[in-house]
Amino acid sequence: MQSSDSDADMEPMSASGRSAAFRVVLAIEIWERFGFYGMQAILLLYMVQKLGMHDTQANMLWGSFAAMTYAAPVVGGWLGDQVLGSRRTMVMGAIILATGYLLLGGMTGNAHSLFLGMAVIAVGNGFFKPNSCNTVNLIYRDQEQKLDVAFTIYYMSVNIGSTFSLVLTPWLQQTYGWATAFTSCGVGLVLGIVAYFLRRRRLDGIGTTPDFTHVPLRRTITIAAATLAAIAVIARIFESNSIQGMLVIASGLTIMAAWIFLYVRAAPHERPGLKIIYLLTFEVALYFVFYQQMVTSLTLFTLRNVSKDFTLFGLHLFSMSAGQFQAFNPFWIMLGTPMLITIYNWLGRRNADISIAGKFVIGFACVTLSFVMWWISTRLCATDQVSPWWMLFGYAPLSIGELMLNSLGLAAIARYVPQRISAFMAGCFYVLIGFAMYVGSMVANLAAIDNAGESSTDAAQTLVIYGTLFRNLAFVAGAATLVFALLLPLVRGWERARQA
Repeated sequence: MQSSDSDADMEPMSASGRSAAFRVVLAIEIWERFGFYGMQAILLLYMVQKLGMHDTQANMLWGSFAAMTYAAPVVGGWLGDQVLGSRRTMVMGAIILATGYLLLGGMTGNAHSLFLGMAVIAVGNGFFKPNSCNTVNLIYRDQEQKLDVAFTIYYMSVNIGSTFSLVLTPWLQQTYGWATAFTSCGVGLVLGIVAYFLRRRRLDGIGTTPDFTHVPLRRTITIAAATLAAIAVIARIFESNSIQGMLVIASGLTIMAAWIFLYVRAAPHERPGLKIIYLLTFEVALYFVFYQQMVTSLTLFTLRNVSKDFTLFGLHLFSMSAGQFQAFNPFWIMLGTPMLITIYNWLGRRNADISIAGKFVIGFACVTLSFVMWWISTRLCATDQVSPWWMLFGYAPLSIGELMLNSLGLAAIARYVPQRISAFMAGCFYVLIGFAMYVGSMVANLAAIDNAGESSTDAAQTLVIYGTLFRNLAFVAGAATLVFALLLPLVRGWERARQA
């Protein structure tokens, strides 16, 4: 693979220089995750409890928002690669995201302000996500053996911010109201932006080619105008249920067409790597159909059918709100990350590394276990309220699966994709995740209470509805595990062709 232009502009870095630059990106990413996950913890509940939306409407609006949030990185990746530079685009995205959270906090109470705030957040995420990821790729370019560990540390570290906000934001909402909770998400990210500017010199040698060139005023004005127009269009889309699904499907088809185009234009030695990344990206996207249940069906299941009081041998320990249960995901990620790093390093010293595709199979086995546990919880429950311990321990394998799939999906892009299109492929990665999350919302609607056939459904009935959904998801995850395991020999063949 030939060196990209950005390689020519970037000077070699020492190990300490790489670590210092990596910490700067981690810091702003932690605060970005603080804002996003704090908003995520309460947004669906805000739709249902504050705005009075039905489950189906709230689930699909969240699905559309997730799809837009993850589709926007295609444009953001292109801006980072070709127009503004990865560092500039990342910082612009953080500023736009903070603005979106502050808008939600300042204009709570009606659907139109919700649509505007969600549109701003979707655009900001599009600028930020592919370029923060690509900046890490650039820091560790030509350090392939360190990528798995670097991205696993990266993934664990950003969950520090999300864990804190998933606990804090629902508490702020219950204590001080919706406006304070949403505003806290924006304030946290503003702190992260300030910290970035104080230490930005550590990234002086990192970036894509446009980072090292002046951006003309006319181009800046054009990008600003296009950004405002995109926000207006996306806000209008959120207001129209009829076109949301059509656009999400169109974005998925567009990515597929772009992949075919890239494959046809790729050099022969690049094609095996592209085939691997296409398959692995599909597997990650499928995972996010299950992941979406955390924000939708699992959150509503917790609201209606899970006890909020943790007790042990009759002793009350603590209580949590429905939104706070989502914090179990990053909690287990932080516990699981050191374990996985230790295992990866141990295997590496013995030249017995598990391939990324093999790790993905293990990840899907973990997903299967989680939904089996939640299904069993509904079957063994003596009342209509499941013990919260089932939720705590059920999140563990799902979160380990996320570490095996999503965090290593980013490493796979760095490993198998030519650097000249790495940010674009990172954007494609997030688009397909958004598509999958929209599908995940459709799946969650199989357990929507307003689809249950009665205007009011008691907790005993919702327990059966959610149990049926979890059982079906367990079967699908188990089947996916088997299929992906059978595909491993094919992937190994592509890997040998890539290295030939």
